[in-house]
Amino acid sequence: MPSIDAGGTELHFVRAGSGEPLLLIQGMSATHMAWGRPFLEPLERSFDCIAFDNRGMGLSGPAQMPFEIADLAGDTLALLDALEIERAHVAGISMGGMIAQELALGHPERIRTLTLGATYCGGPEGTLMAPEDLQMLGAAMASGEREQVLRAMWEINLSPAFREEEGRFEEFCEMANALPAPRQVILQQMQACAAHDTSDRLAGIEVPTQVIHGTVDRLIRAENGIQIARLLCVEPQLLEGVGHLFWWEQPERSAELIRQHALAPA
Repeated sequence: MPSIDAGGTELHFVRAGSGEPLLLIQGMSATHMAWGRPFLEPLERSFDCIAFDNRGMGLSGPAQMPFEIADLAGDTLALLDALEIERAHVAGISMGGMIAQELALGHPERIRTLTLGATYCGGPEGTLMAPEDLQMLGAAMASGEREQVLRAMWEINLSPAFREEEGRFEEFCEMANALPAPRQVILQQMQACAAHDTSDRLAGIEVPTQVIHGTVDRLIRAENGIQIARLLCVEPQLLEGVGHLFWWEQPERSAELIRQHALAPA
């Protein structure tokens, strides 16, 4: 797995496939492993896919702290520069969707199409986790018990129907434990997400954009995706009965939504 100096931040990335470049931006506490092969494989048939670890996560270099979402967008732009990619399709989910918003607002000329998945734009209408879910997750993290943290994340991120399937929790744990996710970096990511607010600027995004959101997302509720779609004057792609990790629950459908959107302008 190669790494590259992205404007002073060492970012590790994986690159596979052929076609126009597609940059995949992951969310809070996640590494490139969180995409999963069932989601990546169909995309690699149509695109040159680039997935990377955000600063301080996985195999990337240490994170300069503190940082905001705009700083992570700067890292992403520097990665495109370092890879000599002039324009790319961009798909960002959760915190990655917040990063993608800032990237599209600041540098629209670098983006061919944009997909915002399971994400949030802040503002007075923005809503994050329910208090009881926040309390459960906070208690799990405070416990210092890895098993308790994984159980809490499993419940909040995936739909009840998906969690009933045999062997799914073991797959989730394998992905979550594959690469380092330092607690102090995750806490800074949480603060950056809480401070994120593009609600009064979002209508200024000029690149073709689609919005995807699961209807039973407990981490970033579906009302947020509906709000973003309304501000962008697009119809949201709402995945019925699907949780926050929509691309994990429905990888082939999620990949096809991105493929259709990205190739439509051509």
